[in-house]
Amino acid sequence: MRAVLQVVTEASVTVEGAIVGSIVGPGLCVLVGVTHTDTPEIAHRLAAKLWSLRVLDGEKSCSDLAAPLLVISQFTLYGDARKGRRPTWNEAAPGPVAEPLVEAVVARLRTLGAHVETGVFGADMKVALVNDGPMTLVVDM
Repeated sequence: MRAVLQVVTEASVTVEGAIVGSIVGPGLCVLVGVTHTDTPEIAHRLAAKLWSLRVLDGEKSCSDLAAPLLVISQFTLYGDARKGRRPTWNEAAPGPVAEPLVEAVVARLRTLGAHVETGVFGADMKVALVNDGPMTLVVDM
């Protein structure tokens, strides 16, 4: 699994003109991509990493501050643009594989005590955020 996380002061995701998830920070906006070899165990490890990663002000984690997370599926994180002018998506897992694993990340975060908002899997989403710092990290599991 791959996650791109941004420390935010606020973030939201809109589908068909309606906000479906939003947070007010400090918190994390997390884009999550799934590849073919990912498993529920990897999803659980990613959730634990996101919950405990010390990237918020004062080297605090979301768990330290009860900071919210906005988790959004993003298959394009596994796009490959090394050749030609059009990226390929061969490394991205198909929806029936990816969706339950993204849901597993969200469920595990909630089990750990996180307030988690989400997008809508497979939808055309518009993401708005205020990146604080700016702080952006790529986490590969």
